[in-house]
Amino acid sequence: MLKSTLKVVLKSQLAQLRNKTAGLKRLALVNLFIPESHALIISGVRRGGKSTLLHQLLQTAGEGSYYLNFEDPRLYEFDKNDFSRLDELLHELGCKTLFLDEIQQVPEWERYVRHLLDNDYRIVITGSNASLLSKELGTKLTGRHLSFELFPFSYTEFLQFTTAENSEKQLVKYLKQGGFPEYVKYSRDEILQFLLEDILLRDIAVRYALRDVRSLQRLGWYLLSNVGKQFSAGRLMDIVELKSKSTLLEYLNYLEDAYLCFYVPKFDYSQRKQLVNPRKVYAIDTGIVQVNSGSLTEDLGRKLENLVFLALRRKYKSICYFSQKHECDFVVLERDQCQMLVQVCYDVNPDNQEREINGLLEAMDFFKLDKGTIVTLNQNDRTEVDGREIQLVAAHEWLTSLEKPSI
Repeated sequence: MLKSTLKVVLKSQLAQLRNKTAGLKRLALVNLFIPESHALIISGVRRGGKSTLLHQLLQTAGEGSYYLNFEDPRLYEFDKNDFSRLDELLHELGCKTLFLDEIQQVPEWERYVRHLLDNDYRIVITGSNASLLSKELGTKLTGRHLSFELFPFSYTEFLQFTTAENSEKQLVKYLKQGGFPEYVKYSRDEILQFLLEDILLRDIAVRYALRDVRSLQRLGWYLLSNVGKQFSAGRLMDIVELKSKSTLLEYLNYLEDAYLCFYVPKFDYSQRKQLVNPRKVYAIDTGIVQVNSGSLTEDLGRKLENLVFLALRRKYKSICYFSQKHECDFVVLERDQCQMLVQVCYDVNPDNQEREINGLLEAMDFFKLDKGTIVTLNQNDRTEVDGREIQLVAAHEWLTSLEKPSI
């Protein structure tokens, strides 16, 4: 590429980013800063607010800050040989801080970032593919990066963005709308319909040169229509009409790497058994489920379970479900130790109360915990069973308590 072309792109992209509105200050990253000796890596789903966050960081970065988005059509021909021209240009412009968006599309990008760090640049990298970022980070940038994930608005952020009071009514609204900023602002279904297509086509099919796009789309739609349910590879192969199990597993990994879906394993001390047991699927956002699901019913109970999963996943990396005679929805682990047990039930009533409590009690006995939580739509209660405490908590109260940022 010509250096003059790179200069035009750099300046125009920077001007465009500076013209963005400041947006909502994200709670999960309230203490976020640009380190001087490490690259700051921010990953997350497409349209989840990364560019707005970059704008906020840019405001604090000072003079000599530049931005380069590699999804710009003018950079489609950029390859590893162009890094030397970019390096010359940054030196001429007096660049001190560089924001790089979707750079993982360029081969050997991590070598260049390491070079910049060695020359005292401050670096911020964003991307919408978890695997491509982490694979390269594990080679050339080991010990030289800080990683953060950015999700769509949490419930607390949703309340702040819409200036609404915390209530059951707002929780149900959030349950249906989800947290993608643009959709929360405009409430137009096509926003989330086009977003799903962009994730499936641009982030997966084009990036991995897939020929069977239709099977990928069927798989994505099926998973979004069955959040909170267990799935197995054999069953999915029949549903999406794939003949190769290895292809199916690749597609599942692509959906997870693009932050569309998450797969929660059944708890087992054996990693091998965790790999072969059925997993449960959850989506990045309940709004994208509401708009794109093929389910004929709203099934708010499954969406509430998905919402609780996302709240936990924002704070904790390791989450399983527990299943023996009964089932507990979420086991939260830190350093292989159970920290929290959470059951989700939209409405605890005489027909399901025994099942929900027994699932939680069985998990409490297994992990030797004396407290457990059942998140409901609007019920608050407390009960003791043989010295063990079970709390029923309304979802809008439980979420705002969990989502308080640690200062």
